[in-house]
Amino acid sequence: MSDHEDIGRLPVRKTYKLYVGGAFPRSESGRSYPVTATDGSLLAHAAQASRKDVRDAVVAARKAVAGWSGATAYNRGQVLYRVAEMLEGRREQFASEVAAAEGIPREQAAKQVDAATDRWVYYAGWADKFAQVAGSTDPVAGPYFAFSLPEPTGVVGVLAPQESSLLGLVSVLAPVLTTGNTAVVVASETRPLPAISLAEVLATSDLPGGVVNVITGVTAELAPWLASHRDVNALDLTGAAPGERAALQRAAAENVKRVYVPRDLDWQRDPGTSRLSPFVEIKTVWHPIGI
Repeated sequence: MSDHEDIGRLPVRKTYKLYVGGAFPRSESGRSYPVTATDGSLLAHAAQASRKDVRDAVVAARKAVAGWSGATAYNRGQVLYRVAEMLEGRREQFASEVAAAEGIPREQAAKQVDAATDRWVYYAGWADKFAQVAGSTDPVAGPYFAFSLPEPTGVVGVLAPQESSLLGLVSVLAPVLTTGNTAVVVASETRPLPAISLAEVLATSDLPGGVVNVITGVTAELAPWLASHRDVNALDLTGAAPGERAALQRAAAENVKRVYVPRDLDWQRDPGTSRLSPFVEIKTVWHPIGI
């Protein structure tokens, strides 16, 4: 064999881990499952999370609430914008992963990555503006000021879209963070690799550990534990199967959890501010007028 003859390499198969509390632990159960492309070829293995992993993710998200919600809105916007910068830097990787996951041409996948990056920038820009739009000064009959302001709900469980592996994921996750909440994300069951790569971006950005936690596995197995967890304040049912949503809503109702049921899954459409409102609470403050 010539010294200059190409030598074939064996593929380096990966087993991706969870992203919890700023670290990448293995599933507590030790399980993993194969992730395949639309043509059936093996892409990698992903951790198959358990109920215990959901609990660990919620604990991490709860610990991060005070720091993230207590940061200035301007600071949150700057941190989120930095994530967009890093998404842009890994454009080619994400394009390859989206193309393999969704079975679309690479050029089309690259456009989706660009749209996801633009959408992240869009929501980053809303961080220090949303309170001005959603808040108000209320007229009252008396010598008082009354201000109504949006405040974060707290820990939000996000069932990521099953089909749109990156653009849909960004569309549901970014508004949760923009409004000062922390998140536990159940990634797409069959297309989790872009979500895991996004977790790697978040881990190396300025986003504090625990603000976003990404778990992979069987959505139908994990969603009920997230819905019934009493330390989760809100739940986004985007990635839940339609037949499972009623049961998840009943489980969430036991601790008066906010539940968002999407009505429009056209991820190409201008999102507006519709996804910013479900995960905030409007608090009204009265203050006497000084003389």
